[in-house]
Amino acid sequence: MTFINYASREINCKIVYYGPGLGGKTTNLQYVYDKTAPSAKGKMISLATETDRTLFFDFLPLELGSVRGFKTRFHLYTVPGQVFYDASRKLILKGVDGIIFVADSQVERMDANIESVSNLEQNLKLQGYDLMKIPYTLQLNKRDLPNVASVDDMKRELMRKGEPVLEAVASTGIGVFDTLKAVAKQVLIELKKG
Repeated sequence: MTFINYASREINCKIVYYGPGLGGKTTNLQYVYDKTAPSAKGKMISLATETDRTLFFDFLPLELGSVRGFKTRFHLYTVPGQVFYDASRKLILKGVDGIIFVADSQVERMDANIESVSNLEQNLKLQGYDLMKIPYTLQLNKRDLPNVASVDDMKRELMRKGEPVLEAVASTGIGVFDTLKAVAKQVLIELKKG
């Protein structure tokens, strides 16, 4: 649900990082924020949850390219990973233009990944969205850890529609901007269609 501000000649798009708890969503966003020039970003806003283990959401406008003479501003959000915060997840998906699913590559986290991607599909449906039609990228995070599932196994379990799949190590920045660019490119293609 893109918002167009004619006064400032800006198109505002919302990208949501979704995935299981402690999978690297916040780490991705923090890396993008830290490496983005101060002139190209707004304030990062975080709301702590009761457990202080995860952020409620992060907010970051990031300018990338233009469409029909309008600057494109991306607002980046994370959802809480724990199932306990499902109502917050649904709320954050409202008005989404693109989704990055951050999967935890550790073998023992595969069930949490599968549960989370299924939860994403359900929550999108409740908001009137279809994952098959929305810009979507799958990031396989934590590839530097021992005991990671193979890329093929992760694709078999988590891919939904032939979406771009990128390997990452969010803590060091490997694959972070590539993942963001992959979904941003899809969002821009959708914008140009409209």
